[in-house]
Amino acid sequence: MLGAFMNLLSLCWSNNTDSANTSGGGGGGYGSSSNGAAFGRDGLLWYHDIGKYGSGEFSMAVVQANRVLEDQSQIESGRFGTLVGVYDGHGGPDVARYVCDNLFRHFQALSDENNSVVTADIIQRAFSETERGFTALVSEQWNSQPNLATVGTCCLVGVISQQTLFVASLGDSRLVLGKKVGSTGEIAALQLSEEHNANLAAVRQDLKMSHPNDPQIVVLKHGVWRVKGIIQISRSIGDVYLKHPQFNTERINAKFRVPEPMDMPFLSATPSILIHPLDPNDSFLIFASDGLWEHLSNEKAVDIVNRHPRNGSAKRLIKAALQEAAKKREMRYSDLHKIDKKVRRHFHDDITVIVLFLNHDLISKGTVQDPPLSIRSALEH
Repeated sequence: MLGAFMNLLSLCWSNNTDSANTSGGGGGGYGSSSNGAAFGRDGLLWYHDIGKYGSGEFSMAVVQANRVLEDQSQIESGRFGTLVGVYDGHGGPDVARYVCDNLFRHFQALSDENNSVVTADIIQRAFSETERGFTALVSEQWNSQPNLATVGTCCLVGVISQQTLFVASLGDSRLVLGKKVGSTGEIAALQLSEEHNANLAAVRQDLKMSHPNDPQIVVLKHGVWRVKGIIQISRSIGDVYLKHPQFNTERINAKFRVPEPMDMPFLSATPSILIHPLDPNDSFLIFASDGLWEHLSNEKAVDIVNRHPRNGSAKRLIKAALQEAAKKREMRYSDLHKIDKKVRRHFHDDITVIVLFLNHDLISKGTVQDPPLSIRSALEH
């Protein structure tokens, strides 16, 4: 049975040179057959070991732990530059899939209107349009699928354009830069994304300041700080039951309902945005969902990428995280590898990793990728 299942999944990474497919809607993976990307699988692990994008090379991998894969991700290169998105879903895959299908579409339309010049405002508007669209979808399907209101996703987006990196984040996925320091070739790890997890004191303080009349805005539950005692992150796309009172009713599952009145949204969909001018010493970028960072530090991840060949970098990071997960349970990695999805979630979360290696000659020339590159992670698992 598992063999048949895995044969089916061989279709989940595919190549397609038609960039119109990036607006998506239900296919498996998209990509360009000319980008040099090889794809493969190893149990519940899927990977592109190495490929080319507009500003260098990339490595991409995802491992499934949940019954249905809740992580989604994409790499898009075109006239504007390159966009990378990592979407770590919770409560189900629906919002992560929706964002993967729609956020880049909104971003591309807005950047085209601005002659492919990328700004923080364009990225912010793309997030807003995506949130608005999903909220409308929940409203349309409220009678038939009310629990769609309880699904959400973290979002981490990086855009390389005109020698500048724009980083937008909601939730607790993370972007870490590997940067050369000194004359010895040593690589330092610099985190470029802001995280929005209630277990961070600064996030709890922000929530309390923005909800001064709500003493229960953050609650310590089973040793974990949660917004309204329910969810750890303070920003997301989706989770509309925590943003709009009309969806916080008896129609959704009782474990999600908030008894207190909602005078203002408990969660935000406004991303934090950082603008980082790229420097020749900036060597590579690691984009990853929270599942990786539960087991690897920023420094360890950068060290692993730096000490090994580029080929297979993303897969190597995931395997290092899984080895740490196995060690914590006092078991061998080979035994963890045999555990199937759903049960695997007791040991680790879904993990997505994308490593971008930066070619500063290409970046400084403003090279345009033609045909445009579009690669999506596996969709149906």
